[in-house]
Amino acid sequence: MFISFSLTFLIVFFAYLLGSIPTGYLAGKWLKGIDIREVGSGSTGATNVLRNLGKPAAIAVLGIDVLKGMAAVGLVRGFYELASTELIPSEWKYWLIFFTGIAAILGHSKSIFLNFTGGKSVATSLGVLTVMNPLVALGAFGSFLVMLGISRIVSLSSITAAIAVTILMIALNQPLPYLIFGILGGIYVIARHSGNIQRLLAGSEPKLGQKSPETLETESTLPNT
Repeated sequence: MFISFSLTFLIVFFAYLLGSIPTGYLAGKWLKGIDIREVGSGSTGATNVLRNLGKPAAIAVLGIDVLKGMAAVGLVRGFYELASTELIPSEWKYWLIFFTGIAAILGHSKSIFLNFTGGKSVATSLGVLTVMNPLVALGAFGSFLVMLGISRIVSLSSITAAIAVTILMIALNQPLPYLIFGILGGIYVIARHSGNIQRLLAGSEPKLGQKSPETLETESTLPNT
């Protein structure tokens, strides 16, 4: 049993480290020599990267952040395919997927490499869901795209997708650990958008292609050249 708990801890911790890879931060440093946390919304996610580094960088960051979530949960799938179930009991599998998923999204938003700062975990959550249940991931992504097409507001679309995950988990009769992940993960993602929600209520949240108020404020302080 000690070996089982030790391996479980190591897998979950490694999932956190995967989630902690600071993709957006590295893109800012490599491409423009800036700390992406000090411009725009301060998030290391793809939306802030898009507004401050451009579309190619944002696409790359988005893709890698999704892959981080997929790889984290893939650790569990790979372990059970390659290792003996005597090392970690098979009945732990769904819960282990739950904990690695949570660890990955926490790692993205509270990265150990960035003094526990980061993004809002939307892309990484999508990666987790893609391995957990592709239908749920597809449905959540579809709801994101529909809302984005209607509103042109990324934050509102992300919140819509977070709510859709729980509904889809229930509708598809998913295991209890997956349902709890949908609920907790959704609440966490929505909480990470608290500032966006305030701007949505005030009618000042920027649409896709517009600069955020923080970006405009930052630019206004720069000297004219």
